[in-house]
Amino acid sequence: MAGGEGNGTASDIGPEGDLHIPLILEEREREEEPLKKVLSRKLKKQCSCSPGRAKALLFDSIPILKWLPRYQVKDWLIGDFMSGVIVGILLVPQSIAYSLLAGQDPIYGLYTSFFSSIIYTLLGTSRHISVGIFGVLCLLVGQVVDRELAVAGYLTDPQSNLTSLENSTAPHCDRSCYAIIVGATVTFTAGVYQVLMGLLQVGFVSVFLSDSLLSGFATGASLTILTSQLKYLLGLKLPRAQGWGSLIKTWISLLRNLGQTNICDLITSLLCLLVLVPTKELNDRFKSKLKAPIPFELFVVIIATLASHFGQFQEKYGSEVAGAIPTGFMPPQLPAWSLIPNIAVDAFSIAIVGFAITVSLSEMFAKKHGYVVDPNQEMYAIGFCNIFPSFFRCFTTSAALTKTLVKESTGCQTQLSGLVTALVLLLVLLVIAPLFYSLQKCVLAVIIVVNLRGALRKFRDVPQMWRVNRVDATIWLVTMATSALVNTELGLLVGVLVSAFCVLGRTQRAQVFQLGQAGDYEIFEDLASYKGLHTEPGVAVFRYEAPIYYANQTLFKKSLYRNVGLDPLKEKARRKKLEKQRKKQETAANGVKQDPEAVTNVFLPQSPTFHTLVIDCSAVLFLDSAGVGALKEVHKDYKELGVRLLLAQCSTSVIDSLRRGGYYDPKTGSPEVIFHTISDAVRYTQSLLSQNGDCLTIC
Repeated sequence: MAGGEGNGTASDIGPEGDLHIPLILEEREREEEPLKKVLSRKLKKQCSCSPGRAKALLFDSIPILKWLPRYQVKDWLIGDFMSGVIVGILLVPQSIAYSLLAGQDPIYGLYTSFFSSIIYTLLGTSRHISVGIFGVLCLLVGQVVDRELAVAGYLTDPQSNLTSLENSTAPHCDRSCYAIIVGATVTFTAGVYQVLMGLLQVGFVSVFLSDSLLSGFATGASLTILTSQLKYLLGLKLPRAQGWGSLIKTWISLLRNLGQTNICDLITSLLCLLVLVPTKELNDRFKSKLKAPIPFELFVVIIATLASHFGQFQEKYGSEVAGAIPTGFMPPQLPAWSLIPNIAVDAFSIAIVGFAITVSLSEMFAKKHGYVVDPNQEMYAIGFCNIFPSFFRCFTTSAALTKTLVKESTGCQTQLSGLVTALVLLLVLLVIAPLFYSLQKCVLAVIIVVNLRGALRKFRDVPQMWRVNRVDATIWLVTMATSALVNTELGLLVGVLVSAFCVLGRTQRAQVFQLGQAGDYEIFEDLASYKGLHTEPGVAVFRYEAPIYYANQTLFKKSLYRNVGLDPLKEKARRKKLEKQRKKQETAANGVKQDPEAVTNVFLPQSPTFHTLVIDCSAVLFLDSAGVGALKEVHKDYKELGVRLLLAQCSTSVIDSLRRGGYYDPKTGSPEVIFHTISDAVRYTQSLLSQNGDCLTIC
């Protein structure tokens, strides 16, 4: 499309030879396919069945069938084996520790890491991410577990696993048994949500969760995690705070019970912190020189377990320990269907967080290493990593950044490293797990706290974030504060809403800028931003840097009128007022000798300082019906004042919207010309001016 009616305008004004003819591009004729035919074709494509399609569907659903036959044993096996072993060793203490955060016994953390590693190897498309226990999800699961334990009537005394029931609503099992039933049911429901989202092909929703939103959410949740672990560091036996403001409630409870601190646990915590914090820093500083990070956490766990066992910390000082950890696997069990209505909303937020973290990490590492991941397949993979393990007493999983970085740095090449990790965990489950009986819970809490360093360091980046982009910094601060101080799940929702309002607000705050030309070049930029720009006499060029739609069409007109310096509505009202005053003056002067021309000149309306207004639409991404209506009103209002409105550099979608909205009709002709460049519009205006001498009027 172009200024389609240029020839018609030329014949109206004067000889065609003296009139600048705007560039006219001939549009391709596009045949719109009927909706019924489109739906029929897509359904036929999706529902068609052939051996080739069945094979492709199978290979897409189970990616290991694609990459395993092409596995390069000589080049990849050593890297996959080493990275798998190292991640498996790191997962042992972390799986036991994060079980504490999820409100579960240590064995269930090992189960979770084991099953998720196997399933993601079969179904995942990322070669590098490590799927397993993630602190934020453990926190969310733990909050649901504690709430349901209280509802079911279990006593919250942490000193004993076997507790009585205050009512008959809970199944006949002890507190630990019911906790994993709740955790597994939440995990199953979250997995079903994720698989359904994969079936509905909504993997694209991950793009709406910005990095600043996810970072703020993770940091806020990390503050909550840190606060929840302080009671273990101090050896205090306190129930987990529930409801909104749990972080503040926990701090109040900690301060009130500070006098009951277990000195043995406190000293153990301080010693472990003094060892783990600097050694973690050494690992980070020399990671480029080390072939693999040194597993200091495992060393601390082993030493602390031996010290607790031979020092009899539980018997002598009342320290809480991990307790009996069975070997092998328990028989599968079904989720508690009756609990699903109670935890459905919680499971949905957990599903969104788990998917968003997994897709973000998988896409980040895929881009870094030059391959492609499928977001929808990732949705399936992480969904089944939750559904199948939930039958084996596991809780929710997702990708974890720390372990993913370890995998990458230790030479991981494919998903096969996940199977190696599972073998290491299997060895622990079958042989080693009972040896951790005497491990103090405060040591596990230290491991959790030390692993929060990365998220908590984000506070140091806030000033730089504020300087770079205040909108992103605001999203980060609001999401972080809401997640920490109000409610973790609510923080995610608030972050999404704030992000959406920020995007909407940018279109509301968009301004109209007056443009000037750079010399004889066809370059027009903001007069307020650049020096050496000039304008053409009688021609005003403006740019609006936002789409024009129902939410901002009024603001567009106000901004345009304000920057142009001529509000048509106010000008027309002023002229009407002058006209009334002129007639009144003429009536009053009846019978008095007075020059009529003098009376007329006194009340003559002032003419605009320009005759043509050009709007640069290059930054207008789209128009809706309200936006087209706004442009119609602007054209009509300025036309009544003798000002011509021209549109330049419209995209094809904007031109199509203008055509559909009746702004112009390229077949019958119209006084509005749409130009492909601003220079074309200016030259066209100048040629019209030369045709009419020094006066250009709109007919």
